[in-house]
Amino acid sequence: MPLAWACRAAGHEVLVAVPENLVDTVLRSGLPAVSSGPPMDFVELGPDLSTHPIEQRRHVHGRVFGRIAAATLPRMMSIVDAWRPDVVLSERAEFAGPLAAAAHGTPLADVRWGVAELPEYRAGAVEVLAGSPVAAGLTLPEPALSLSPWPPSLRLPHATGHLSFRHVPYNGTADVPDWVLAPRTKPRICLTLGTLVPRFGIPDLHGKMLAAVRELGRLDVDVVIAVDERAIASWGPLPENVSQAGRMPLHQVLGACDVLIQHGGQGTTLTAFSAGVPQLALPQFDDQFENADAVAKAGAGIRMLPDEVTPRAVAAHCEELLGTPAFATAAAAVAREMAAQLSPLDVVADLEALGG
Repeated sequence: MPLAWACRAAGHEVLVAVPENLVDTVLRSGLPAVSSGPPMDFVELGPDLSTHPIEQRRHVHGRVFGRIAAATLPRMMSIVDAWRPDVVLSERAEFAGPLAAAAHGTPLADVRWGVAELPEYRAGAVEVLAGSPVAAGLTLPEPALSLSPWPPSLRLPHATGHLSFRHVPYNGTADVPDWVLAPRTKPRICLTLGTLVPRFGIPDLHGKMLAAVRELGRLDVDVVIAVDERAIASWGPLPENVSQAGRMPLHQVLGACDVLIQHGGQGTTLTAFSAGVPQLALPQFDDQFENADAVAKAGAGIRMLPDEVTPRAVAAHCEELLGTPAFATAAAAVAREMAAQLSPLDVVADLEALGG
């Protein structure tokens, strides 16, 4: 959204094409939106994660993105044909836009979220599209320009040539709670699992997290849980040391927190980096593992693999993050590196040059 708004601020027309169920989400950002096809829900389309080993999930998810592309491609083709954009900008796992751009000879750029290269996404999507009549005769193109919001020091070799721009946190329509602006008397730990992980039904994850929050009570800390209210409702009664729970604007909330427990998601990890907050990363699938590795590589936090996660270990690592100043120092260094990156407005000229 910040990149799209930067293009609007520079005087360009922007049209956001998303499946029908996401149109209202875009409209609430103030940007114009158009439906690219029927409602598509990644979680509902994807298989139960417990039925696939971790090493197979990326390819399986690539096939899901291929199914979404096949369902939205006819409408996407008509949108590009009718609106005639100078540039098509897609996120890395959206494949209908690139196919429509190639069919119309329109320059293509993409935004590369996550540290991982994720060739499995493309391979899985190509498998599905190869068998889809709507994609017959079309070849998935490579983007002419790739943009990355990750700080250069934490990128892997495949991303060294990507155009760097600053991650500007976007919180949607969440209100800033009053306690964010009030002084606090004890350390505050925030727990979030993003928007997808709570819906995936990962075995016993919620139970482990609730037990970990109870274990944190022995540290005399305040805990806030930034998870959608609908997901929280299925967790049952929350421990007494949880002062707030529900959907929250993460960027503002982290400014009033000392540690973040999170799942290694793209937006969550970068938002914590930009706030200079030490992190305990508990990755569950796909790019989350490399994102969590980046947290540890930066010295800005600790990574725990799924089989390492126990309530006592989570609490012990949080105590370590709170009691070791080097973590906060390293997190602040990453925040400074991110602040020095080009703003979204600064890279609009590169998109303009791509469109001629």
